[in-house]
Amino acid sequence: MAKSERGDFSEIPMLDVSGLYSGDEAAVRAVAATLRGYLENIGFLYVVGHPIPRADVEAVREAGKKFFALPDEEKLTLKIDKNFRGYLPFAGSTIVTSSVATVSKPNQSESIFFMHEVEADDPRALAGKPLQGPNQWPNEALLPDFHATIQNYVDEMSTLARKMVGAIAISLGMPADSLDGYFEQPTTFLRLLHYPTQPKEEGLFGSAPHTDYGFITLLAQDDVGGLEVKNKAGDWVPAPPVPDSFVMNVGDILARWSNDQFVSTPHRVINRSGRERYSQPFFFDPSMEAMIEALPVCVPKGSEPKHGPVEYGDYLMERIDKNYHYRKKLAAEAASA
Repeated sequence: MAKSERGDFSEIPMLDVSGLYSGDEAAVRAVAATLRGYLENIGFLYVVGHPIPRADVEAVREAGKKFFALPDEEKLTLKIDKNFRGYLPFAGSTIVTSSVATVSKPNQSESIFFMHEVEADDPRALAGKPLQGPNQWPNEALLPDFHATIQNYVDEMSTLARKMVGAIAISLGMPADSLDGYFEQPTTFLRLLHYPTQPKEEGLFGSAPHTDYGFITLLAQDDVGGLEVKNKAGDWVPAPPVPDSFVMNVGDILARWSNDQFVSTPHRVINRSGRERYSQPFFFDPSMEAMIEALPVCVPKGSEPKHGPVEYGDYLMERIDKNYHYRKKLAAEAASA
């Protein structure tokens, strides 16, 4: 696909990443080369050939279904906290920072967030640093094995994500470990989402058109569908469920890091299937303190980077604070205290 055709696609490509686990350098480089084209021209792909068992993916989905089926008063005991961990009630976010649509109506979903684990006595938590604190877990008596199921999945997804970090580095002509230092304490989010069937209403979405904030997203879908990706022509291309795959996409910070060589593509969710939809995106991002500036290999000689350097934590917090209703409430309470 020529550069002039960037964004012109009618389906989401598929990438077999088994070579990343093979120990064969030639196989790793072959995966990285194909990956680069997809990230430059589309920003979305299906990842297949990974070793994560279907049973582990489905166990997380079932855990999410059981959690969302709990009474509201039980879910609200885990209401999302200042560290962005816990339950976000239905219609709790409106994507006002969207660069691809004017969004005025809240997303038609409820969700629960689990981030990288930070103990309450961790120096980062004690210092009150943003997004540093323990996760909130459902009552084990109500949902046995929930914690263990989620933690196992996060570990598996983190391994896959680190493989992709290495492949991205190689795809840009750098050594495989070139970016590892930025992910020594990665910022990770596992978000379990429940999208009820929504009415047909102008401007109403399960998830309004947006781009993701971070580095990469690895999404496991159920079989309901509803995810759509916007191409250059402005058409919304379906990303239907594919068994044993993860939908991977470029986030804004990776686009920025690559000097916009990689494209962070708009996407949305509309669930008019008549069925409940459940999904589980895993976001793998740099350490909060990581300073992100255009990689030299992505800046042509004689030109300046398109974006200035930014600390990832500052960048992330700006977006979170604007898009989540409870953050605005917390800010207002702090201002009036």
